[in-house]
Amino acid sequence: MHPITYWVDQLNLLPHPEGGYYKEVYRSEDLINVSGVAHHQNYLRSVCTSIYFLLPGNTFSGFHRIKSDEVWHFYDGEAIIIYVLSPDGKLKQLKLGKDIENGELLQHMVPAGSWFASKCTVPESYSLCGCTVAPGFDFQDFELAEADKLSIAFPENKEIISSLCRQ
Repeated sequence: MHPITYWVDQLNLLPHPEGGYYKEVYRSEDLINVSGVAHHQNYLRSVCTSIYFLLPGNTFSGFHRIKSDEVWHFYDGEAIIIYVLSPDGKLKQLKLGKDIENGELLQHMVPAGSWFASKCTVPESYSLCGCTVAPGFDFQDFELAEADKLSIAFPENKEIISSLCRQ
């Protein structure tokens, strides 16, 4: 059985709108009022959520942003590059993987409000990661980037934006 099929089946993963597959595995029962927390309106959210995220090497996770910090954890497969575009236009490329002696990270935090995308370093492989979000994730807080609009806002990053957008 192909490893991607194996993980999709074993973890009951579903297609994610940004690309790849996911499954929510934790949503805290404790709620927090996120009034006044960065970029949020006045409503309740779970304190924390987490998912499994599988990205096949022949695709990408398109630029998107959420209103909470998101911590990525590496589990299996090949390294994944996370492209983080901060609100001031600075682009960082972080490599999440298990080869820590060569600069790969086992986990990394993407700050709330940053645009981010990802792709595997090996096209014939996959990356299995986990993502933990606090305050907890809600699709109300999810925004998928439109390449044209994001390129106007950050023209110095137009090439990477156009290659990693779904719209």
